[in-house]
Amino acid sequence: MKQIVYLSLGANVGDRGKNLRDAMAALGNAGVCVTRVSSTYETEPVDYLDQPWFLNCAVEAETELKAVELLHTLREIETQMGSKKLVAKGPRLIDMDVLLYGNEVIYTAELQIPHPRMQLRRFVLEPLAEIAPQVRHPASGLTVSEMLARTPDKSAVRLVTDI
Repeated sequence: MKQIVYLSLGANVGDRGKNLRDAMAALGNAGVCVTRVSSTYETEPVDYLDQPWFLNCAVEAETELKAVELLHTLREIETQMGSKKLVAKGPRLIDMDVLLYGNEVIYTAELQIPHPRMQLRRFVLEPLAEIAPQVRHPASGLTVSEMLARTPDKSAVRLVTDI
């Protein structure tokens, strides 16, 4: 059975725009059919500040993969692209996160859905609000637009038109 999923993609190492495009192409080859993509945003690092700014986007997709299979697929794409997570929340060639998986709430040691920090991340919410403003967080019941309006994160998020 197909699920509608929302993903966050980010890159701040190498050719950031190409990294995002390559990751989206790899999704299509891995059983994840991209149906909508937000604009691209340049975003200020949060948590670990001593690193280059990111390019971020949000993706709506359909997949028959189970949630944990989707997570493993994203990690495999990251690995195949050469991304290494040497520092927690540090520089990334590509970083892919599952934000929402249908209306499911999953909390295991390996996987938390909805993404546990999405409501605290302007770099996630701005692109997601562009493509899914009325989608509701299955636990809080807030729409993406409402989460964006309430987020305490004041980090810079700028629309990019020339990537």
